[in-house]
Amino acid sequence: MNLPLGQFQDAFIDALYLRPAPLLHNLTRQPAFAVYRNTVMAGCVDALRANFPSVETLVGAGWMQQAAAAYAQHTPPDDARLIRYGATFAAFLQSSQASHGLPYLADVARLDWHWCEVFSAIEQPCLALADLAGMTASDLGGSHLRPRQSVRWQWFAAHPALSLWRRSREGLPWPQSQPWVAEGALLSADQDGVNHQPLEAGGCTFLDACAAGHSLEGASQLALQRQPDLDFTSLLGRLMQARVFLPLSFD
Repeated sequence: MNLPLGQFQDAFIDALYLRPAPLLHNLTRQPAFAVYRNTVMAGCVDALRANFPSVETLVGAGWMQQAAAAYAQHTPPDDARLIRYGATFAAFLQSSQASHGLPYLADVARLDWHWCEVFSAIEQPCLALADLAGMTASDLGGSHLRPRQSVRWQWFAAHPALSLWRRSREGLPWPQSQPWVAEGALLSADQDGVNHQPLEAGGCTFLDACAAGHSLEGASQLALQRQPDLDFTSLLGRLMQARVFLPLSFD
């Protein structure tokens, strides 16, 4: 049977990921195809295990292997760069919480995924303190601070996700004295790799507003509404040091 190319490709992908592909029955019954399919699936599983090391530390290699295989069967890669594989893995873990019993696991996975995104982001210019020389408060208030592509941040209201992620990634035990409180995280990249640090609720709101196109003045007001005791000067200094922003824009 001669199939149109697009139809053949769709059926081939279905067969690779163990979904029904009756149009390719003669092909998929060949032993060589099973070997090829197993190789592809193994590559997907290995990529997920590499991209989510903190998750594997928390659940163990055996459980992670099974979860990765289940995810790969339903969500094949759509990019040849496998470091970009797993965008919805955190949501998958959240939906399967009953099988692992860890309500914080999806948030840890989100931080693993943020790390992958930051690590693989394209290089962009960044705002430097020298760029602000000579600018008035009015000039700055009307400017737009846009985060670079190599930056990710998130507020986790239910769990100390950053502490869980960091300790899992570094293979450290969870101390009994560690408070179980909400945490925010900022991940950014520089020439030395990916860096991470805590970020307060107001800081996360500020970056959300900057990414949404608010002016510096508008974004700062939203941050202070979220967290009235926020030290905005300290926050801005930390974000500048982390090379968070693109050069200033006034449009």
